[in-house]
Amino acid sequence: MNDRVVVAGAVYDQGRMLAARRSAPPELAGRWELPGGKLEPGETGEQALVRELREELGVETEPLERIPGEWPLAPGYVLRVWTARLVCGVPAPLQDHDELRWLGPGESDAVDWLDQDRPAVAEAMRRLPTGTAVTGTDPAGATPDRDAPTGPLSDGARH
Repeated sequence: MNDRVVVAGAVYDQGRMLAARRSAPPELAGRWELPGGKLEPGETGEQALVRELREELGVETEPLERIPGEWPLAPGYVLRVWTARLVCGVPAPLQDHDELRWLGPGESDAVDWLDQDRPAVAEAMRRLPTGTAVTGTDPAGATPDRDAPTGPLSDGARH
């Protein structure tokens, strides 16, 4: 039997990568992950990633490249990760998360990542673009070292 695919995005903007803190289920709450969700029938991984990031964070993204490998999650699920560019919007924790944080080079250890995300996070940080590209905008004037605003808790679960 084939494993069900869960997609996740290493979202890049202005030389930073987005981390999302889980709000549920209890065994994952408080730990950090790359945001994403389950691939639906008929979707490509890239299409699922764009949809999930829109639903969970309220942003538009452009998938860039798939990080090689896949990582087992709960029985019957496997994680696949893409890098993605923030196209527009300001990420907000709309579903499944209670806090977001932008991490710059060398800051990946600043949060407690879910174990299954760690290999992909390490590779995503190696691929982190440098410099300030013209990508997503932040009307609130957030700086790279400032956390994104927090929002309401959600019951959903990615994994």
